[in-house]
Amino acid sequence: MTDHPATNTDTQEYGGQMPGRVSVRTEVDVRIVVMAGEFDMDTVSALRTAMAPDAPGVTRYVLDTAGVTFVDSAALGILLRPTLERPVVLAGTVPPRLARLLEVTGADQAFAVAASIEEAVAMPLAPRHG
Repeated sequence: MTDHPATNTDTQEYGGQMPGRVSVRTEVDVRIVVMAGEFDMDTVSALRTAMAPDAPGVTRYVLDTAGVTFVDSAALGILLRPTLERPVVLAGTVPPRLARLLEVTGADQAFAVAASIEEAVAMPLAPRHG
């Protein structure tokens, strides 16, 4: 397992919420991305790095979004990009605001869903090819 520290250096609170924070670890060929806080066009750099669709050796992404309080269209686009080539699994609880955004935009269809990170890592999924 490889751990990667969060790369977002924004530490100031703004708008009453915390800027988006990302932590990443890799288990064999699965990249696990844990998100917390607000993700908008000003705070997505760490998310963009974590969700790089061309990450070598990564066959699936697992997203833990339980701590997410806001996602704008820039962040949503970053979450969707890898789904064209590789499975992306939402693991655990998806916050209501994010779930609603995914439903309204139809983006919920792009993601697999699992009850936990462990289930998301182990579940059988067919590879995607753009």
